[in-house]
Amino acid sequence: MDKSLTHADWSLIQSFLAVAQTGSLSAAARQLDRSQPTLGRQIHALEDELGVSLFDRHARGLKLSDVGAQLLPMAQQMHSAMTSFSLAAAGQAQQLEGTVRITASVFASHHLLPPILAQIRAQEPAIQLELVATDTIENLLYREADIAVRAYRPEQLDLISRHLGDLQLCFCAARSYLDRAGRPQQPEELFNYDLVGFDANELMITKMRERGWPASRDSFATRCDLQSAYWQLVRAGCGIGFTQVQVAKADPDVEILLPDLDVLSLPIWLAAPQAMRQTPRIRRVWDLLAEGLKASL
Repeated sequence: MDKSLTHADWSLIQSFLAVAQTGSLSAAARQLDRSQPTLGRQIHALEDELGVSLFDRHARGLKLSDVGAQLLPMAQQMHSAMTSFSLAAAGQAQQLEGTVRITASVFASHHLLPPILAQIRAQEPAIQLELVATDTIENLLYREADIAVRAYRPEQLDLISRHLGDLQLCFCAARSYLDRAGRPQQPEELFNYDLVGFDANELMITKMRERGWPASRDSFATRCDLQSAYWQLVRAGCGIGFTQVQVAKADPDVEILLPDLDVLSLPIWLAAPQAMRQTPRIRRVWDLLAEGLKASL
């Protein structure tokens, strides 16, 4: 590793990494929760300390200079080392108190987790909970979250994961739409109705074709990939779509169709960094999350 980097202030190197990754001071400032002028001063301070120019300035932002590109891998190594250091240190905390950060999809955060998190708060009032509702993948190894609720098996090394079961899905529609258009009695009749499907995501089309149904993108009169918005389209009466069985049952304005039809299921996984899993507060929230999620399947 370059000796000049090892003597640099770590906060300056963090600033360098953020600007290198985002390509602008403003985006990096948002990422680090610092002001843009502060970040600009830190970049200049690091360049003065190293005696090199790390970025080329142009109208569209900042681009790594040749020297900056050479130093970037070393800075990334330092970031990984500091992250490992932080994980190892945090994993030694023995108190059943503090903050646990949980990440899940927007839809799960809205419909699945609130009652479970409320129960956790009632049982463990000394543990504070942060819910990161996002459809992007949070990096557990960079401490962006302590526990993740996933609809797939995590593949990253140094993560521990547990399959809790599968969420059953069903076809459904708003009662207002069905009162107007009628109710299908057989799966093949679905294509006689307005269908609500995904846009770029081909999951629904793939599953329908596996059953021999002639589904294509044009089969869906309304399309949206964002699950929360998708569900609102179904509820508003745009046509027949699908959702989790318990979500449909909980909505009095929605009716489940063809209830005996095995539509699709989504696996539910919990994941956490191996180094953090045995921290008492994280282990406790993990166990209560697992208990609550399994009860909802």
